[in-house]
Amino acid sequence: MATINYYLDKPNKTGLTPIHLRINCNGKQIKLSIKEKVNPDSFDKETQLLTGKSPKDESINHYLEYLKERANDLLHKSEKKSFTVIEVKEKLNKIIQGYEAESKVSILKENTKFYGEKYSFIDFFAGAGGFSEGFLQAEKKSKCFDFLLGSDINENCELTHIVRYNHQLGLDAKFLCQDITEPTFLPNLKEMLQGKNIDVICGGPPCQSFSLAGKRMKFDKKDDLFSHYLKIIKIYQPKYFIMENVKGILTKEKGKIKDRIIEEIKSIIDIREIGKLESFIWELMREIPKEKFILENLIKRIDFEKQESDFLIKSQENYIKNIENKFKILTPKLVDYKTSKTDKRINTVRHGFNLLLRKNEIERLQYQIIKERDLCYIDNDEFVSTFTTFINELEFESIISKIKKAFDELKIPKSYEKEIKDVISALNIYTSSFEGCIELIKQYCDAERLERLELIMESIRLYKINKPFIANASNYGVPQNRERVLFIGCRKDQELIETIPPTVTEKEKVTVFEALYDLDFIGNAEEANQYESINSISQEIELLIKKRSIEGKNGTMGKKTYAEWSKSGRLGDRFNVSPPIYVKSKEALEQGHIIFDVLHNHKTSNQKEEVIERLKLIIKSGGYKNAKSILEQNGLSSKKRNYNLLNPKRQSSTIMTIPDDYVHYNSPRSLTVREMARLQSFDDSFVFQGKRSTGGNKRKTEVPQFTLVGNAVPPLMARAIAMEILTKIK
Repeated sequence: MATINYYLDKPNKTGLTPIHLRINCNGKQIKLSIKEKVNPDSFDKETQLLTGKSPKDESINHYLEYLKERANDLLHKSEKKSFTVIEVKEKLNKIIQGYEAESKVSILKENTKFYGEKYSFIDFFAGAGGFSEGFLQAEKKSKCFDFLLGSDINENCELTHIVRYNHQLGLDAKFLCQDITEPTFLPNLKEMLQGKNIDVICGGPPCQSFSLAGKRMKFDKKDDLFSHYLKIIKIYQPKYFIMENVKGILTKEKGKIKDRIIEEIKSIIDIREIGKLESFIWELMREIPKEKFILENLIKRIDFEKQESDFLIKSQENYIKNIENKFKILTPKLVDYKTSKTDKRINTVRHGFNLLLRKNEIERLQYQIIKERDLCYIDNDEFVSTFTTFINELEFESIISKIKKAFDELKIPKSYEKEIKDVISALNIYTSSFEGCIELIKQYCDAERLERLELIMESIRLYKINKPFIANASNYGVPQNRERVLFIGCRKDQELIETIPPTVTEKEKVTVFEALYDLDFIGNAEEANQYESINSISQEIELLIKKRSIEGKNGTMGKKTYAEWSKSGRLGDRFNVSPPIYVKSKEALEQGHIIFDVLHNHKTSNQKEEVIERLKLIIKSGGYKNAKSILEQNGLSSKKRNYNLLNPKRQSSTIMTIPDDYVHYNSPRSLTVREMARLQSFDDSFVFQGKRSTGGNKRKTEVPQFTLVGNAVPPLMARAIAMEILTKIK
């Protein structure tokens, strides 16, 4: 049995005394400097802790207890029963080095100077930071990316960002932890960016509401997040932007969502060129005077594109007031005075205009209702239809349809039908996208004018995009068949990107075994904080381990195995990466309650014996489907829809957020966070912070480690996107 304690060395010139860890075992002694000096009067030899209560003292005490606990685990709880002095020192010194790097180094440490061109990027709906990781890994011909800001709604996303990018990498990247739909989001974003130029914007709006794997909920606020995302694109006008999403977005609403996204992208315009279009419409107005009212409103609507927030609100109010005035002039011609004051149809039109004039207030109200609905977990209950109906009734399209219906019921005299039709058309123009307005203008053009209009539009549209495309992560060195849709918008002065070339061939794809074999030293209900040796593997399986380049190429390109890349890290030499750390919360980080293990996030669930036996049979049968009859015979049936048994010789299926959905290829257990991170291509030094998992209704608001991993963009896929942009960006 080993004894473990701390002792104080001689005081230095400043009166501070270094603390040492001392281990005595079988007549041998190991001494380690823990890289901390204290006032000797403040150290209690009996408790082995500092007596002070300052934040610094509390932080050191946490470290002393933690280091002693890790030494005890190593010597008394490890399966290995004998260690050399060198082995003990090596393992404990890695923890001490992690503490020293975090406590002694300034957060904004100096990274290696990069000589070349840096292009700035920001990452929205950032989650764990898959896009950010991949973009920082990318370097090509003296070009790289500079990370300015990440944003997400959840505090654990922010915590993971702060630890990785501010503490570990020493970057000055900001994080905006706020809902992108909140009215104050854009002002806060502007303040954080401080006028900096943005070259690339990336992000993937949450996919729960239109994922093929989940429920499709109408009027879920997540459905319209791309509009808020594109609003940012419109303001900052980056050279390139990427929107990543699930395949389901291509077929949602029979493709209408995809078409709407493309339409919205094409509606982002170069306001410097918009005068050409307005002149074109004025010319049409002179030649078609009977359509003057509609064409005038088209000019007003197009003018919205030039306006900033406060001026836009005023322009929108003036637009509606102009149409309302036309209605007021028409009203005495349609009905008598008494009817105009009491008729339900006239009141519907009149009050409809009142609602349209309150655009910003109505949108804020919708936001609050949706937020309250989500906070109260309104879903699959008697309240859903009420909330859905009310939100729907506040949509401008719904208000305008009621105005139209009221006019239809009034039985308008033929002599005024054209004017009423113009009122409805003008209201529809108000809610149209810029691209929708162009389609309306085309109706007034002959062949010659259409040709001229198309030339004008080429100069006005700010972004080029033909169509979205599907990218499979396994084509970029990720050991996972994860298909995602990419919309890549290219500013008109940049080269068009229509695909991301694969970095590996079909035969070169990384296997599950390559990604996980060196982590297979952990059993049920266990946690590992150091790398351990693994049991011997068959020669056939060992042949799967290949030397590869960073993006997965093997053969002469090979430098390290996938596992070695994961351990050493894929970030370039320009980064000084501190040892990995873990904290439970922001408060723990502030208080210095930090875990300095070599290996993090490698903990297995405590599964019941029945579950273990079930998983054994699934592994033995080669899959859940094959095992169902055997499971039933053995009384081990499960109501679970599916267990995905990993095939060591192939790629995994899409990694989601629930670990119990996957069965390790060799051990009867689910995956750890670190194993899922390996399948996503995250480096081992990238630590997922906060809670490991959560359940029930908390899944709707919390983003624990498993969710961070499952929702992330695989960094190697993001790296391939970033490399293609670096190839083409001007």
